[in-house]
Amino acid sequence: MLGTIVNALAICLGTAIGVFWRSGISNKFKETSVAALGLAIVLIGLKGAWGTTNELILIASLVIGGLIGEKLDLEARLNQVGQRAEKWLGNGSNVGEGFVTATLVYCVGAMAIMGALQSGLQGDHSTLFAKSMLDGISSIFFASALGAGVALSAISVFVYQGAITLGARSVSVWLSASMITEMNAVGGLLVLAIGLNILDIKQIRVGNLLPAIPIAALLARIFA
Repeated sequence: MLGTIVNALAICLGTAIGVFWRSGISNKFKETSVAALGLAIVLIGLKGAWGTTNELILIASLVIGGLIGEKLDLEARLNQVGQRAEKWLGNGSNVGEGFVTATLVYCVGAMAIMGALQSGLQGDHSTLFAKSMLDGISSIFFASALGAGVALSAISVFVYQGAITLGARSVSVWLSASMITEMNAVGGLLVLAIGLNILDIKQIRVGNLLPAIPIAALLARIFA
């Protein structure tokens, strides 16, 4: 669990720096930093999605996963968590947006899955340590743009990666290389969607597309 703990702490530290930095910059610079962040996330998402080896699995996963997510209304449930945090903090800030956006970015991707598996199976935390550096740095920019709600994503990272680490021996038997590839590709498209949301190009209910990731693993298991 060491890698996951370090990852969560790095996000909290980066958020604290970002919130402090945020108070000293003008709205003009905030808008520019948000745009830059959105563009960077779009690029990261494209690179992840480009790794797919089966576009049909990618498409089917997104369609089926989207239908399941809409039925369960996952986006609204995530937003409810953020809204409760806003009421608890009582400052009327956009805590919910920061929490949901950062949670999706930090929990969707190959480094989160593979790093947690390596940590649990081999006691090798190097991938999660590298992810901690990336997440810590990006959380500075997230927090400067979206506020203190980014820190709450550390809880999501801790629970998500921690669960994979603790269940690594069981999960690794089931996961194949092709499954991880397609999960990462779908995750890349979800990260791309987050970038589009940040850039205000198209508002996509990314939370409702989250079931597409396990659906991609299942389809890859069957057809790849």
